Amino acid sequence: MVTTAPDSEVARALATRIVEERLAACANVVPGVTSIYWWEGTVQQEGEVMVVFKTTAERLDALRDRVLELHPYEVPEVIAFPVAEGSKDYVSWVAREVGSA
Repeated sequence: MVTTAPDSEVARALATRIVEERLAACANVVPGVTSIYWWEGTVQQEGEVMVVFKTTAERLDALRDRVLELHPYEVPEVIAFPVAEGSKDYVSWVAREVGSA
């Protein structure tokens, strides 16, 4: 699952909380994202920080709900992508860490 945050401090705090709560096995905090989007009738441009969470399909709803609960944005980006394939060891590790194994 992917979300964006307004700055590195918010992104790291969100990522840490989610991993501590075992809703994701890992979170990558990726600074330097420029988002261009429609908001309140005009095109906006802001610097943001992307957070990529690694979880399982079984934990996705709980992860989404918790990100929405903790996120400071009025309408945060919360998008999930299915994993078509991955290393067996890595996928198994993710499942173990979030309690889906």
